[in-house]
Amino acid sequence: MGWIAPIAVLTLFMALLGTMYLAYVVDPEKNLHDFPIALVNQDEGDVTGPPDAQQRVNFGDQIAAAMKQGIPADKVDLRELGINEAELQMQNGKVYGAIIIPSDFSKRLGILGVGSVIPGDIEKPVITLQTNPRTGAFVTNIVQQVGERALTQVDKQVGEQLTQQVKIQLTPPDGGQAPELSGATRLALADPIDVVVEPFRQLPSGTGQGLTAFFYALLLLLAGLVGSMTIHTMIDAALGVVPTEYGPWFVHYPRTHLSRFKTLLLKWGVMVITSITVSTVFVLVAKALGMPMSNTFGLFLYGVLAITAVGVTGLAILAAIGSAGLLVNLILFIILGLPSSGGTVPIEATPHYFAWLAAFEPMHQVFLGVRAILYFDGSFEAGLARGVWMAVLGLAVGVVLGVLITRFYDRKGLHRGSSIVVEESGSAVVNKSED
Repeated sequence: MGWIAPIAVLTLFMALLGTMYLAYVVDPEKNLHDFPIALVNQDEGDVTGPPDAQQRVNFGDQIAAAMKQGIPADKVDLRELGINEAELQMQNGKVYGAIIIPSDFSKRLGILGVGSVIPGDIEKPVITLQTNPRTGAFVTNIVQQVGERALTQVDKQVGEQLTQQVKIQLTPPDGGQAPELSGATRLALADPIDVVVEPFRQLPSGTGQGLTAFFYALLLLLAGLVGSMTIHTMIDAALGVVPTEYGPWFVHYPRTHLSRFKTLLLKWGVMVITSITVSTVFVLVAKALGMPMSNTFGLFLYGVLAITAVGVTGLAILAAIGSAGLLVNLILFIILGLPSSGGTVPIEATPHYFAWLAAFEPMHQVFLGVRAILYFDGSFEAGLARGVWMAVLGLAVGVVLGVLITRFYDRKGLHRGSSIVVEESGSAVVNKSED
């Protein structure tokens, strides 16, 4: 019956894997929530109407109010900001896009209304939809979808209002019949707004449209995870705790009697040295491939910190629960970590429980730190502060967990030479070897 256990474990493991990886990509638009977009209304308004009945209008205010009402508040966090604050939040990755209504919007809209019935050249008033490509390629697509859908509806409403105003202005003072608008005039008035989509701080070439930060963060995480598993196995083999197999042969070195605590310290030391070496390799490979890096040394240092934090925690988990720690580490760092990283699909376009996972999952913190270094000039406000402090916190948790567990095992006499032998009768016998 021993074959049932691996089937059951792998089935549950793959069910979790399938659920997590498919749930965050199946329907991002349906899962959209709290997606931050700035709304900048700079319109100063204008005076319209005949000289004896002039009135002040501000189409920018009307559009802002219509967008706040038309865009679902549970899906999009539409933030009314000044232009300076909006640019600051865009620079720090706090908002994913911005809808900007210029200061002369009402004036240009009035000129369009008059110019539509008077010969001459006119230009449509412009509303700018700015994307923030440094927050990710998928984020840009969502911003464009949300913005263009909302502005299309606004364009239609403003067109109807402008057409009505032009008809009123053309009505004779004596109350006679207004002249019929030409087809070209009706078309111009029905679609009065020109929506311009442009990026805010375009990414340079060699950034994979904003994906290099995600994949670099993934490399750091895998280095720590795979490093911890490799170091755990190879150090145990060198100490004679487990045999090493080479095809049909295996080598079992004489047992070296080190306490669990000292063994873990040895593995941690190897992990730190490995993190320095591997982080250096990643930086050199990135440079060789032409990946833009404005702060190479900062990326190297953060790589060392991230790999060490993941590796130390992974080794502590392996020291605490043994071989089962392999599955626990995979679940913690990979299965739960990748879909909640926000590196491909933003957290605000995934089911709500991914936002809960992103609050502590290592992959999200590492991604924020790497993205801030690569795309946001190493800005602490753009996520580097959180990436650093969460890595330090994770490292501290791993150290405390490893020290407490291994010291506890050593004091209880649960040395690594101890074993549990299952006899043919099914009973378990504890066999202790002397250290």
